[in-house]
Amino acid sequence: MVQSALTPEEETARTLEEALVSARLPRIVPRPALDSHAPGLESSADVLVVPVAQGATSANDAERATPQPRRGAAEAAARYGVDVTLLAEVHSVTGKAGEILNATAPRQEQRLPKRLVFLGVGDEAPPSLRKAGAALAKATLGAGTVRSSVVDGLPEAAQQAFIEGFLLGGYRPPRAGTSPAPQAVAAELELSGVSAAAVSAATATGRAVWLSRNLANMPSNVKNPAWIAGQAQRLADAAGLEVRIWDEAELAAAGFGGLLAVGSASQYGSRLVQLTYSPQDPVPDARHVVLVGKGITFDTGGISLKPRESMVPMKTDMAGAGVVLSVLNAAAELGVRHRVTGLLALAENAIGAASYRPGDVVSVYGGTTVEIGNTDAEGRMVLADALAYAVGQLAPDELIDIATLTGAASMGLGRRHAALYATAPHLVAAFEAAGKASGDRVWHMPLAEVAEEYRFSLDSDIADLSHISSPGSKVSAGSITAALFLREFVGDVPWVHLDIAGPARATADEAEVTKGATGFGTRLLLSYLTA
Repeated sequence: MVQSALTPEEETARTLEEALVSARLPRIVPRPALDSHAPGLESSADVLVVPVAQGATSANDAERATPQPRRGAAEAAARYGVDVTLLAEVHSVTGKAGEILNATAPRQEQRLPKRLVFLGVGDEAPPSLRKAGAALAKATLGAGTVRSSVVDGLPEAAQQAFIEGFLLGGYRPPRAGTSPAPQAVAAELELSGVSAAAVSAATATGRAVWLSRNLANMPSNVKNPAWIAGQAQRLADAAGLEVRIWDEAELAAAGFGGLLAVGSASQYGSRLVQLTYSPQDPVPDARHVVLVGKGITFDTGGISLKPRESMVPMKTDMAGAGVVLSVLNAAAELGVRHRVTGLLALAENAIGAASYRPGDVVSVYGGTTVEIGNTDAEGRMVLADALAYAVGQLAPDELIDIATLTGAASMGLGRRHAALYATAPHLVAAFEAAGKASGDRVWHMPLAEVAEEYRFSLDSDIADLSHISSPGSKVSAGSITAALFLREFVGDVPWVHLDIAGPARATADEAEVTKGATGFGTRLLLSYLTA
């Protein structure tokens, strides 16, 4: 019997799914460290990369700072016949992180890579090297092998930052269509003097960020709650994670009213996915950390309909769930030594005859009743279910949620910082340190300090709680009041809330951050869990 051909829509979905599954990072290859007699110039690589640091700024404005050659740069300049000072002056390059100077090999030099890149590494601190790695990835798109001495002899943290920058700066989203795909990142990066630990950690982290970006960039006509649950099952099987998935009937039987209300108008049923990672070698005082991710696969705003412009990027409104799935998937590879459970709260906030309405009263997991004020504040409803379930059933030592939750957070902090709320000072310090180390930056926001002033705005006359500030309260601190609402469901468990509405999406490439879904929070959580 001949099978029927796929429809164009089915063919597109299959192409995108295959791109998600088969995404391949560039291969990172350690090479021996350089020495003064063997700078590594003879190589079969397509591109040779040597570092130049930022030169000191002159007191005389007429004198431009010149880049300072680092490991192998002087030897490469001599063999290629390049006057670095003159070339830098012509192109206004000073060695700042991410600056690029190109040169080509002389015709008579058959053993040298055809292209030489002087790469600005700034002060050689991890943030500068992360930016340099991303710039190199973009400058070598389509290359086969790139060989570099940039990280030779540097601390492991700096080496890892450079590799992560290269991997993340070269990311390209899954693509379907007949037009040629954009050039891919170089196939291989050879690094002299790099440690195996830095390569391993950076590759695992880069792979996790690629996955979270791929999931969030996937169009919503392909992904829905059941599709993400299926991806979670596939990844869990491969990574050795325990997995449990609730369908609509099971959610109803267990009382997950928030997930069901938000998904009530969608043709795709809501799901809750639980993933559990248990370390082979836990630390003596191992904690049970529960991660909760908002997973709205598309957000129309429901009856409180979004404006068209605001609706366009809403395929990424499940970015928090994508991050949690990616972190759990990478936990074993990175050797996380604490028990970690991930909860993906998945629903599509559609609009239709069955939509939940402003004024409705919804009973979430555990029985708390919530008066709905705005159906576009759906994220906190699915999180309420998942947080209450975590506290009631999973006995966490720490509870962390991550969500593209409020426009207020992005208006206040912009696109490069997440809003950080926490109920324990030690968690604030730990996440600030993780943000600094990983490049996923956070900004601590007030919670307990303002609870007395703002919490009253969530009182309801007809339910236990209103899920947004009542109009008469005149409280407009949207990100803070959302956090105060979620705090109602965490009990006494030490808790962190990460509002990533700003940094989860980007309108253009910037260093290691790429246009579209950014995967923000993946590096942050992995850095925290492995610290």
